[in-house]
Amino acid sequence: MPADQSPGLAGEPAVPGAGARRRAANPARRAPATSAVEVRRSARRSRTVSAYREGDRTIVLIPARMSEAEEQRWVSVMLDKLAAQESKRVLGDTELAERAERLSAQYFEGRARPASVRWVTNQNTRWGSCTPAEGSIRLSHRLQGMPEYVVDYVLVHELAHLLVPGHGPRFWRLLDAYPRTERARGYLEGVVAADRLPHLPAARGE
Repeated sequence: MPADQSPGLAGEPAVPGAGARRRAANPARRAPATSAVEVRRSARRSRTVSAYREGDRTIVLIPARMSEAEEQRWVSVMLDKLAAQESKRVLGDTELAERAERLSAQYFEGRARPASVRWVTNQNTRWGSCTPAEGSIRLSHRLQGMPEYVVDYVLVHELAHLLVPGHGPRFWRLLDAYPRTERARGYLEGVVAADRLPHLPAARGE
């Protein structure tokens, strides 16, 4: 499903004009690791910004008049909006476990092998938890509906605990492998500040 949003003005239909100028954005900074971003500027688009998935790419449609700074800001906004829409389909425990397995393979060479990964509804003071002795990972149901990169961050955080139980330097070196750690923490910090939801996983040095 495409995401549409107006930069503070009245909306208009999303029309990817034939004369749009195409330019690839920086995927490392603006999109999930599995998706490249293509920005299309169009003189026919004067107000709205839209985004949609096209295979393994994310297409962002913006007015031609936008500055580079505005483009960067709106690409980030629309990526988060798309991710939030897609995350409304709640992953079941089986899918969550499969996601954890893929993340372990991608960032830890498959060395983090949880025995179970599941959603729980009784974690109101943390986003996730891990019991290394049992190999169990539990994620708070409050994460459901948040962008995928945020859920992935919490999963990677707990997977790292299967390898290093505490929050020492070795743990944070492991977590540094996930490229969206700081952005995900910033998102969760905003949720905590706005809604007084659970505390973040322990910060570096705690």
